[in-house]
Amino acid sequence: MAGQPTVRSRRLGATLKKYRLAAKLDQPQVAEVIANHQARVSRIESGHVIARPIEIRVMLAAYGVDDPEVCGRLEKLAKEANRRGWWHEYAEHLRPDYVDHITLEADATYFQSWHPTLVAGLLQTASYAEAVMRSGPLEIAPEQADLLVRVRMRRQATVAEGGTPCEFVIWEPVVVHPLSSTEVHREQLSALLDAGQRENVTVRILPFGAAVLAGTSSFTSLGFGSEPIPEAVTVEHLGGTLVLEEPDDVAPYSHAFDLLRSAAMTPDESARFIRNALRSVDGN
Repeated sequence: MAGQPTVRSRRLGATLKKYRLAAKLDQPQVAEVIANHQARVSRIESGHVIARPIEIRVMLAAYGVDDPEVCGRLEKLAKEANRRGWWHEYAEHLRPDYVDHITLEADATYFQSWHPTLVAGLLQTASYAEAVMRSGPLEIAPEQADLLVRVRMRRQATVAEGGTPCEFVIWEPVVVHPLSSTEVHREQLSALLDAGQRENVTVRILPFGAAVLAGTSSFTSLGFGSEPIPEAVTVEHLGGTLVLEEPDDVAPYSHAFDLLRSAAMTPDESARFIRNALRSVDGN
């Protein structure tokens, strides 16, 4: 594989490295196992080279990993490492870190997302998304804003079609204070209620009084296996999106989300809160 590693090849390499370290083997030992050079093992683990299916099977056997689901998932990841998703038709107009985020999102088997300032992108209406583009601190050309809204709606459709389990915690002020017009706010609150009714979506509201963690930036933890174990995190910031894939970097965000979830309202309480906010908008 030429050029820079893709987010999928990096994830494949990081997973194989995790199992190697757990087995207490070094790269030269693994090189002997696959009858190749240490440099190849290093490049596989960094994502610069995609492991062949036979190499994946031999490595996992050496690491004592005999779960067919794990082997199948990694072989699929290797096969799709350079596959172009729907987002590649927009890629030249998107930041590389955003493309990585979309790729992770499309591959995820579940994710958890925290949003202290805006409704989560995957729950935004088109009108709300347009208002976000207009109200942000960065000047965005109208054509680019339209493209970003289209991409956001396509992301929503992809996750909805796949039925990916997703959990959102949103801070109370996001629900109470309109970002734009009353009509946009009303439409967005109705969409939040509808989203919470989907089987694969959980929406929780974090009360204003539980603001101990509300200063944490928006982030999304993603998992890719059959178990709900976060393997990557994307953190939103003014300049773009930071993608974290090392276990030591991911763990604090997993813990933070657990705290946010425990401090948030239940899904039923959250739905009632949103309904009350909607009545306030309507003046009832």
